[in-house]
Amino acid sequence: MPATPQTQKTIALVVRHNTAGIDEPVRRVVEFLRGAGYSVVLEAETAAHLGMPGLAAMTVPEIGTSASAVVVMGGDGTMLGLARQLAPYDVPLIGINQGRLGFMTDIPSERMIPVLGEILSGKTRAEKRTLLEGRVRRDGQVIASGLAVNDVVVARGAGAGMAELKVTVDGNFMYNQRSDGLIISTPTGSTAYALSAGGPLLHPSLGGIALVPIAPHALSNRPIVVPDSSEIVVEIVSARDASVNFDMQTFASLAHGDQIVISRSPNHITFLHPEGWSYYDTLREKLHWNEYPSAQGKLR
Repeated sequence: MPATPQTQKTIALVVRHNTAGIDEPVRRVVEFLRGAGYSVVLEAETAAHLGMPGLAAMTVPEIGTSASAVVVMGGDGTMLGLARQLAPYDVPLIGINQGRLGFMTDIPSERMIPVLGEILSGKTRAEKRTLLEGRVRRDGQVIASGLAVNDVVVARGAGAGMAELKVTVDGNFMYNQRSDGLIISTPTGSTAYALSAGGPLLHPSLGGIALVPIAPHALSNRPIVVPDSSEIVVEIVSARDASVNFDMQTFASLAHGDQIVISRSPNHITFLHPEGWSYYDTLREKLHWNEYPSAQGKLR
């Protein structure tokens, strides 16, 4: 039964910019949500790019304080940027894949209407994901900070030699490492840059943070997973043009002696999936684990 004006809930819609042919899928989603009794609003930048009259526009903070859920139509990059901004508000996110991989925006566009119907009718599985927060300290002062859904990456500059990094965990010295850099990853980020650097896959429900070296000088420098209650400090011992990135977006240049202090954020994000959703199904599909050599040596 459609909601009455007094009980009508608001759902916000965020769409990746410059997605070819997106207008029609957006109209279908809006019509479906309105037909189900929801008030639909567009995130402000989405509204500016789509130009759909008759729909109210809200800033991300306004969405955080008034929306019951957010539907994201795009790729994982779109979801990453929004998730960081909405983390303090604990608004659940629903991802419709308009990108390539879709680990977080995992609802296929061809099934978006029936799956949305299942989720909004209560046939849903809520999944919480942790985030990392980091601060850059220089001479005892915080000069930069950031939030990461995937990872915090400390890396040498392009064309420069290796970086030497001193890493401590909860005040305990772990190692001095010479490498191209270090990835500090959440379980969510374990399928991103950390995976390409040889890191482990971490189930999202695990309370762990992965430290994954990037092209280490010593082969004995291997990835390690520490409790997500840990405080990790990465100090720049020597490096030219080093930098720190949060989800490859927020950026800060680093100098000798700078310390990057990383810990689990007190906030989290919540993804809504349909009943029967499985993380292992997602891995199998996105990493092509369902492909295997046939008797003729070809992939099925």
